[in-house]
Amino acid sequence: MIAETGKKTIHRHIVVEGPIGVGKTSLARRLADTLGGELLLEQAEENPFLPRFYQNPRQSALPTQLYFLFQRARQLQALRQQDMFSPVRIADYLMDKDRLFAGLTLDEAELKLYDQVYASLTLDAPRPDLVVYLQAPVEVLLERIARRGIAYERGIAADYLKRLCDAYARLFYYYQDSPLLIVNTSDIDPVTNDNDYTMLVEQIMFIKSGRHYFNPISKAV
Repeated sequence: MIAETGKKTIHRHIVVEGPIGVGKTSLARRLADTLGGELLLEQAEENPFLPRFYQNPRQSALPTQLYFLFQRARQLQALRQQDMFSPVRIADYLMDKDRLFAGLTLDEAELKLYDQVYASLTLDAPRPDLVVYLQAPVEVLLERIARRGIAYERGIAADYLKRLCDAYARLFYYYQDSPLLIVNTSDIDPVTNDNDYTMLVEQIMFIKSGRHYFNPISKAV
């Protein structure tokens, strides 16, 4: 539910999305702190199959995807059951993202099984008031992944990231379910740079509908 105060828009459910390493979880945390919101995180570190997936994608793809699907479905079910006047919620995942990853990692038979489960779990999934889609080139993503130093992410290949970025681009090219803000983070860092963050929040607060692009040049702090 979107509320308006003057010219500013108060979004009750904001989703921050983008490929691995783009900074979506860190930005979601910062937005939640600024807006006094509740965080909904995908909690990848809780998925016991994820380290195995990065070591052997073919063998561990299906259990990895099903674990994430059940985890996200439980969170969204709880969200549906809560009062509509509950606090602002900031999530670092869009439910559509789960199907995106499944399409990249599962073979044909596995994908058919996955789709059956997905269809039964995602009926009436709540629609965000705003989706913030973060973009960055593969080389920037690899640099950020290396910088954060998560052990099981060291095996992520540039080719996999490229396919992932392309899949995200296709998803949001056709996405029309919620207002959408597409942010080029190649030259900005809204997670640690206060000026970049302030510019982004100002954009978020004035979006009511439609598709928008944010492609700024970073300012020094």
